[in-house]
Amino acid sequence: MSTIDNLLDNNRAHAERAGTQHLDVQPSKRLAIVTCMDSRIDVFNALGLGDGEAHILRNAGGVITDDVIRSLAISQRRLGTREVMLIHHTDCGMQKLTDDGFRRELQEATGMAPAFAIESFTDPEADVRQSILRVRRSEFIPHREVVRGFVYDVDTHVLHEVTVDSPRSA
Repeated sequence: MSTIDNLLDNNRAHAERAGTQHLDVQPSKRLAIVTCMDSRIDVFNALGLGDGEAHILRNAGGVITDDVIRSLAISQRRLGTREVMLIHHTDCGMQKLTDDGFRRELQEATGMAPAFAIESFTDPEADVRQSILRVRRSEFIPHREVVRGFVYDVDTHVLHEVTVDSPRSA
């Protein structure tokens, strides 16, 4: 049996335990969280969140890409979120590669350079600061007053807030 088949069995058991319920498409906490796809981060447990309370956007590194801006714009303009929480973490895989090196690797493997940015980084705190500024400066995101960033320690599970020197509003 494949891993996916096992997960489908888990889903059937979950659906039986959970029963039927309908949650509003608008997150009840009016919060969008951008974080890394790292499997060590259990966002719901780490933050005490329940189903239907926040939008969770994940990608490699939790970086603010054009697609994340797109998702945040939809989240705020159509689905009622007002706050943005950015979470990077210690021991991130994006710290273990370089943009040029990974771009070259992809080009050698496929014969073409990727059209997307790699967005590697060496310092998660510095990248959180950059991410905060990218969100605060985006005209597509109407609610930029509450944009806060954090680094999650994958060993201790503690969030450490990262601040920027500029004011919180855009």
